Amino acid sequence: MNADWPLDHQGMWCEIVAPAAGAAPRPALFLDRDGIIVDEVEYLCEVEKVALCPGVARMIAGANRAGIAVVVVTNQSGIARGLYGWPAFAAVQDEIARRLEAQGARWDAVMASPFHPQGREPWRHPDHPVRKPNPGMLLASVEALAIDLAASWIIGDRATDMAAGRRAGLAGGIFVGQGYDAGEAERALAEATGGFAVLRARDTAEACSSLPLLCGLPCDAA
Repeated sequence: MNADWPLDHQGMWCEIVAPAAGAAPRPALFLDRDGIIVDEVEYLCEVEKVALCPGVARMIAGANRAGIAVVVVTNQSGIARGLYGWPAFAAVQDEIARRLEAQGARWDAVMASPFHPQGREPWRHPDHPVRKPNPGMLLASVEALAIDLAASWIIGDRATDMAAGRRAGLAGGIFVGQGYDAGEAERALAEATGGFAVLRARDTAEACSSLPLLCGLPCDAA
């Protein structure tokens, strides 16, 4: 492991770009990366394949203006599987950040879990607490960013994103698309409880249009 990478004691990528510790608690917008911020590419590890999803930069910029923390929470099993390493992940992240910045948008933190049950050592783990559907990545950002979890939402394209949001105590989540296998949308919607709402959107652009009312974003954010 390179000491330059922002890895925590567990080996999770834990990059806090804009810390706000000690500030009054605020809502956060937790975003899955692949399929939500950028187009889905299997095991994305090449800069030239990065493409922002329609509307996502505008939504993130709206959250920035409203003082809502934007936190990327992404499972990166390609690292555990030996398909790429942290240098390739970092290069892709830099490119995504550059494209968002060109449209006036930025994230406050990035959490990336390299763990997977079928991964290689040291990333093989049967059920790591920082791999979604577990809430570890979401919880790791709370203190540094002064996040009010009960007022926060998550957007993702897997049932595991909704499960992570529910387990973290968020207000709700938006499930995007059809999922990756038969029945995934139903599993995602089944994560809804009395205290955790699950909405559904066809794509990221439609999910963005739901957020002004849900998270208190300005109406021009979507």
